[in-house]
Amino acid sequence: MNKAIEIAKNIASSNKVAVLTGAGISTESGIPDFRGPGGLWQRFDPGLLSADKLINDPRNFYKKGMEVLGQIKKVKGAQPNKAHHVLAELQDEKEIDWIITQNIDGLHAKAGSTKVIEVHGNLDKGYCIVCGKKYDFTYIMDLVKKGSIPPRCDCGGVLRPDVVLFGDLLGTAYERAASEVRKSNLLLIIGSSLEVAPVNHLPDLSHKFIIINREPTVFDPDALLVWHQKAGTALLQVYEHIKKIKMG
Repeated sequence: MNKAIEIAKNIASSNKVAVLTGAGISTESGIPDFRGPGGLWQRFDPGLLSADKLINDPRNFYKKGMEVLGQIKKVKGAQPNKAHHVLAELQDEKEIDWIITQNIDGLHAKAGSTKVIEVHGNLDKGYCIVCGKKYDFTYIMDLVKKGSIPPRCDCGGVLRPDVVLFGDLLGTAYERAASEVRKSNLLLIIGSSLEVAPVNHLPDLSHKFIIINREPTVFDPDALLVWHQKAGTALLQVYEHIKKIKMG
C-alpha cells in the first residue's frame, strides 16, 4: 500500500480536515525538539518552565528557565520548511481547514497559513501577570540580559512569556481546537508524540485520524493509517497525489 496515496485519498474525500502539528514538523527548520532523542528535556529540567516556578521563584525562572526558551528563540533565522508550506497550500486550496499546533515558533503563520490555533501560545509576545499589558518577547529578554530579574511591567508586575507553562490551563485556545476537531471528518496528526495532555485527547474527539510521525506513538494502534516518516518528505508526496486526484 502506498501510504501517500491513501492519505491523499482520505484528505480529498473528507469535507472538513483538521490538522494537529507538534515539534516534529519544525525540527526540519532547525527548531529543537523537546522530547525526542537529544531533545531539550534531556538537557534541562522541565520544572524550570512551570507556572509554580514563575510565581514562587521568579528569579530562578528567569535565570535558568528562560535559557530553555532562549534555545528556541535564538533560532531567529528559522524559516518554514516544506511541510509548513505544503500545509499552507492545502489550506489555501480548501483541502484542509484549521491547523492546530502545539508549537510556539510561529512558523505556520510565517508560511502563510491563516487559520492557526496555537494551543501552547507563541514565543513572540509576553505579558504582565498583574495588569495584562503586552510586551515583545525580545524586550523581556533584553531586560533579563541587563540584569532585571525578574523583568517587571510599568505597574510593577512580573512579566512572563505568552506561552503555556507546566501547570497553566490551556483555556479558550484548546476549547476552540477541540470544537474544530469534533466538527471535522478527519484529523491529520503530523510530528506529534501525543504525550502532552490535554492535547493528546484530541484524537479521541475525532471521527478518524491519521498519524505522520517519525517515531511510534501510543495512538498508532487506533489510527486509520500511520506513516513513520519525516513531515516534509511525507507531505510533499501526499500533496502531489492530491493534485493528481483533483486533475482526475
